[in-house]
Amino acid sequence: MNPVIEKVVHTLRERLGDAVEEVREFRDDVIVVVDRSAIVEAVTWLRDNEECPFPLCEDVFALDAYERIKRFEVNYHFFSIKEHVRIHLKVRVDEDDAVIPSITGVFPGAGWYERESYDMIGVEFSGHPDLRRMYMPEEFEYFPMRKDYPLMGIPGALPLPKRG
Repeated sequence: MNPVIEKVVHTLRERLGDAVEEVREFRDDVIVVVDRSAIVEAVTWLRDNEECPFPLCEDVFALDAYERIKRFEVNYHFFSIKEHVRIHLKVRVDEDDAVIPSITGVFPGAGWYERESYDMIGVEFSGHPDLRRMYMPEEFEYFPMRKDYPLMGIPGALPLPKRG
């Protein structure tokens, strides 16, 4: 592990305690799984720490692990311009309680990413200033990127344009 990232992870563990559920490396990337209750504190510290600040939220996206107990996972990717390193945070939630605090108060640009995750997967972001659908009609009841969504769609769920 890069010594700079190692120090960042160590400090995150000290600050968040048991809210850091897992730390692992994959292809030179460090992934920190954080409890949803600590995500805002974690990203605020990443942005504001003086030794290795991460001022750039590169991406936020949700995925559906389908058969895992905590079915949905939201991934956050941050980049430190000062140190030229990346860190990835993950938050996992159950299908029955798929609500995560929004990080738009820390990174306003994450609002679009959170809206897309809500629209496609159905994870809600509490405290988001404008959580509504981006691609699908507001009254659409389904989430098309979930693994249990039918491959050919749901007949009659969306009115399609007429041909010819």
